[in-house]
Amino acid sequence: MTTEKEGAVKEEVTESTEQTQPKREIINQNVSPEDFDWSAYSQKEVSDYSKEEKEEMMSVYDGTLSTIDDNEVIDGTIVQLTKREVVINIGYKSEGIIGAGEFRYNPDLKVGDKVEVLVETKEDANGQLLLSHKKARSLRSWDRVNTALDTEEVIKGYIKCRTKGGMIVDVFGIESFLPGSQIDVKPIRDYDIYVGKTMEFKVVKINHEYKNVVVSHKALIEAELEQQKAEIISKLEKGQVLEGTVKNITSYGVFIDLGGVDGLIHITDLSWGRINHPDEIVELDTKINVVILDFDDQKKRIALGLKQLTPHPWDSLDEKLNVGDNVTGKVVVLADYGAFVEIAAGVEGLIHVSEMSWSQHLRSAQEFLKVGDPVDAQVLTLDREERKMSLGIKQLKPDPWNEVATKYAVGSKHKAIVRNFTNFGVFVEMEEGVDGLVHISDLSWTKKIKHPAEFTKIAEDLEVVVLEIDVENRRLSLGHKQLEENPWDVFEDIFSIGAIHEGTVIKQTEKGSVIALPYGVEGFVTPKHLVREDKSKVNVEDKLDFKVIDFSKEGKKIILSHSRIFEDIQREATDGKKPKSSKRSSKASQTKVEKTTLGDVSALAALKEEMISSEKKK
Repeated sequence: MTTEKEGAVKEEVTESTEQTQPKREIINQNVSPEDFDWSAYSQKEVSDYSKEEKEEMMSVYDGTLSTIDDNEVIDGTIVQLTKREVVINIGYKSEGIIGAGEFRYNPDLKVGDKVEVLVETKEDANGQLLLSHKKARSLRSWDRVNTALDTEEVIKGYIKCRTKGGMIVDVFGIESFLPGSQIDVKPIRDYDIYVGKTMEFKVVKINHEYKNVVVSHKALIEAELEQQKAEIISKLEKGQVLEGTVKNITSYGVFIDLGGVDGLIHITDLSWGRINHPDEIVELDTKINVVILDFDDQKKRIALGLKQLTPHPWDSLDEKLNVGDNVTGKVVVLADYGAFVEIAAGVEGLIHVSEMSWSQHLRSAQEFLKVGDPVDAQVLTLDREERKMSLGIKQLKPDPWNEVATKYAVGSKHKAIVRNFTNFGVFVEMEEGVDGLVHISDLSWTKKIKHPAEFTKIAEDLEVVVLEIDVENRRLSLGHKQLEENPWDVFEDIFSIGAIHEGTVIKQTEKGSVIALPYGVEGFVTPKHLVREDKSKVNVEDKLDFKVIDFSKEGKKIILSHSRIFEDIQREATDGKKPKSSKRSSKASQTKVEKTTLGDVSALAALKEEMISSEKKK
């Protein structure tokens, strides 16, 4: 129940309100909601704001919303994170959602972080704002990568997977290449442990033509290591012994980590003895003591040694070992010129190929030995200061030249093997270690040989007779033609001066022609003596009669003339004198085969006797 005082106040307030506010026209008063004319109501000005106030309020409202377009890249703020989704506020009327997989390169992502996004669609069929962080990064990535290269900025990247020679790294949405050598300063044995990790990198190279980017993690720590190396190297001294860790093993040596700086033990400085590979001496990740042999301040190279920590094997070599002693060892290295034999760890001797056999025909050492063969040898030279030793194995066998004078006496006949040719003769082997020379003039009595290859072949058997022995110089003079009598003793009578024989022209030169005579003998005729009576030309293969005008048994030469035959007849007719008696070759000589061999010498001797008896009868 309202008091009179309260009613009076209420009326006063109502009156005051009506005075301060514009009066509103009451439309359809006391009408039910179903019959209310809304169209008439909407046509009336029912706002409590003036036009100016309304425009001001609309401008403030518009300022709270972002004006965005499709495919536009803008920055947004993370407002919510889940394992599967990231909610982004870009100041639009609704928020966008991006799959968490697009942010796996950044495990430190948190609410409130600013990220770049691409507006794919402002509103899809479900009224949802669609955004993409990956596409936004890709659009801006090349500018950021180039900037990072120019400014040497340290950036983060996500290692996606392995590839040939290194890793694939996601940097700003670009698949970049991380070479295996640029992952760390030490060699990487297991690349898989880096897959899925986010690491810091520096861009070291960009190929704009092929859109290739190369990054390096090693570059970030090299500067610090260089300073550390310089500090360590400044404290190094030659001969200093340090402890290090085996970092890497190669075919040529071992890299040792000395605590921030690496040194190399060359394979030759690992052991006094010969080794095939460094892994025979050391293992990875083991700690060993090494000695500093040398170092380079500028190039930061340190040469280390391991064998130098133990005494040299030559220092402990048996003092009683002398030249002439026999030793036992193993072949460790083979070369064409000889074999290196290790008689103790780190102590080697060289067996030259000439000391492997008494044979004077030098061959390859591989024909006698192979690596790993046990060898008995004799010490030939020994120099302890120079740490050199020469050995021989042929000395363990009797020298065949000790019995040459008895076994190959002068005049004895033997069968030898042709080993080599020279322009002046044939080298033959009587037995291993005993060689001889058959001079080219001692090959045949009758045949003129320009080169030994015309007479025999390599590896063929050749019968010889010993002509001379020089044991001191290890030389044997041999002959082949001496196996038979000298046919020139017979030829001296058959081809006496004035004798006439039929011959065949077999060769012509400017100086004269070579004539084939009976018994395989050759004669020579000068051009002026090779003139027919009718002056016609004489050709090769023509058969003519020739008169012997000169004979040299020592020089084995027969000089002939064809023209002398008819010249003598013409002189007889002119002077009325008979020419000097000319001996026509006997029928026996004419019927003999023209090519003779050493086996024909006995027939020649018989012919000589026949000719002598014939002369006596005349």
